[in-house]
Amino acid sequence: MPLTNGLKFPYSRIVLPRTRLAYINLRNLLTDAKRDRAARISGYVAITMPEEMVILYLLSGEVVNATVRDARGARPLPIANALELVPSEPEYGDICFNEADEEQLSCMYATQAVPMEPWPAGMAAQDPAALFPYLMATTFDGVIEIVANDNVNYLIFRNGSVARAFLASSHHGTLVDRVKKLFAREGRVGELRVTRWGVPIPLPIQAPPALVQAYRDLATTLVQRLVDAGRDAAATIAEQTRVNLVGAHPVLDGFSFTGRPTKDPLADTAGLTAGVAAWIRDLMWAAVDQDAMAPEALLREVTWERRHMFQSAGLYDEIPWKVI
Repeated sequence: MPLTNGLKFPYSRIVLPRTRLAYINLRNLLTDAKRDRAARISGYVAITMPEEMVILYLLSGEVVNATVRDARGARPLPIANALELVPSEPEYGDICFNEADEEQLSCMYATQAVPMEPWPAGMAAQDPAALFPYLMATTFDGVIEIVANDNVNYLIFRNGSVARAFLASSHHGTLVDRVKKLFAREGRVGELRVTRWGVPIPLPIQAPPALVQAYRDLATTLVQRLVDAGRDAAATIAEQTRVNLVGAHPVLDGFSFTGRPTKDPLADTAGLTAGVAAWIRDLMWAAVDQDAMAPEALLREVTWERRHMFQSAGLYDEIPWKVI
């Protein structure tokens, strides 16, 4: 039985009402969100399929992060991998696109990507008479997620009091009245889940998939250029360099020079660039005959076509050679 059907998140404006996925071209939708000035909003695209729910988070029309919820739980996912989960010709599933406050997006991401904080033993979190006095007594700072009848709601607490709320369950009445309705179960059971997290950080911004691919192309080209210059062991040296650095730079697990299957790295631009730059530095010292080949000339050759992208990502600031 599907685990995610029916989940509805808060929104400030509906851009695309919940629609059958078969009627929507997801990539065209995301392209329009990026190019159309009126659609350059912050919000989320939620794609519900029989076995998982994928959420794409947008800031000013750009997809900046992604999460997935399935039978294994919820977790962050590289944007490219998230898009690959959505079939090009889906038979089943729904999609919606909603504008939302950036603070809400931070709450949504945190509750999908960060382990929840447990309640004390014996705590009846579903009972407002126990929940709110406990949060006040502990001067709780963080976010409470309340899932009621598949409606996902967020209460943001500061010093034990509700500072802000994003509610999907009700849009009428005062905040106090709307929160009360979440707990008015009228004898029903099994329809209310209350969990908590600490103060969510601002929505993390992943490195764009295009930059990930550009760095992979750069790494492959650099190794091949060394082989062409007579360094037959360049691929072996490149892989050993990667292995030596992967502990300090986990993003390098998304690269391979031996045909090893890889997954897209889950990292921001700064972290991805730092890892690639560290690999380039060590590879150049280990594999380049600097008397026969100037490192800056080699790097200029292999990066020139995408130099503006690499410069914007900060690559040239991370390596000791002046390339441009």
